[in-house]
Parts: sequence; C-alpha cells; structure tokens
Amino acid sequence: MTDKPFAPACERNRDPILEVLRRQFAGCHAALEIGSGTGQHAVHFAAALPQLRWQTSDRAEHLPGIRLWLDEAALPNLPPPLLFDVDQAQWPAGRYDALFSANTLHIMSWEQVRQLFRRLPELAAEEAVLVIYGPFNYGGRFTSDSNAAFDAARAHFSEAELSELTFAIMAINGWNRIS
Repeated sequence: MTDKPFAPACERNRDPILEVLRRQFAGCHAALEIGSGTGQHAVHFAAALPQLRWQTSDRAEHLPGIRLWLDEAALPNLPPPLLFDVDQAQWPAGRYDALFSANTLHIMSWEQVRQLFRRLPELAAEEAVLVIYGPFNYGGRFTSDSNAAFDAARAHFSEAELSELTFAIMAINGWNRIS
C-alpha cells in the first residue's frame, strides 16, 4: 500500500482558503480544481462545500496520490481525478462555474501560465468564478519566508527539477508524519 502524499502547507492554508471559497463559490455547483497536487485541499473543500461537485485534476504523475485521498474520503461530490496537463492539446471536457487553483502558477513556466489563461474560457461556464491562491508578492514583498526561499531556489534549478524537488519534499514530510 502506498502512503498518501502530504503537504504541510495544505493543512496550514486550507481553512483561510475555505473562508474565501465559501463566499466566492456560494452560488456555484461545479468546481474544477486545476493542479490538485496531493488531493488534500479537494477532500477538505468538498466536505465543507457539499453543494459543489468538486472535480480534481492534475498531470498523470499526481493522479495516484490524489486517488488515495479521494478513495479514503469517499465523498459523493468528489469524482475521480481528471488528467489535465496545460501542455497537452486535449483538455478535460466540461464546463465549470467555479475554477480553483492553489500553488500552481509559480511552478509553471511563463508560457504554461499564458496557455492556461488563454484556454481557460474552454472550461468556464458563463459567469464562472476563478479563485487562485499562491505565493504572490504584495508591494514587492513576499508574504512569507518560505515563499522567498522558494523564489531563491528557482535560480538554482530547472523548472522540472524544481517540480521534482517540491514533490520530494512533500514525500519526506509525509514520512516524517508517520515516524
């Protein structure tokens, strides 16, 4: 049996994000989470927002970990994850009135971010709401020390290496939780 992936940041930020989602997605029925990562946010948000069908999505290598979280939660409004890679020509089918992404844009290349926003209307229902959470700077300053450290690390690693390093750290954090 494989251990579920775990990201401590998800545990820290899920409740403040949920406060925003409750307001922003109040009238919505179908949410697409772009880049679901571990699946932790999806389980927390789907449990707290039962009126929403919370659809997870990510690149192929992350789907097994997401499935572990979803299978354990067994929530009726949390269907199996979709394969979604912004670099692929084929995007998931469907229209969503709520679109959410957390901690994805800063690990994507600038061209991938542009591609996402260029094609996002293909997934968005009329009057869709988009919520993005991430390590943004305000007034030229990082909002946390960890965001500044992550930005500094970007200078030393390729985009692929940085993504692999991020998920290796998540795996190590998961092992530390059970030891």
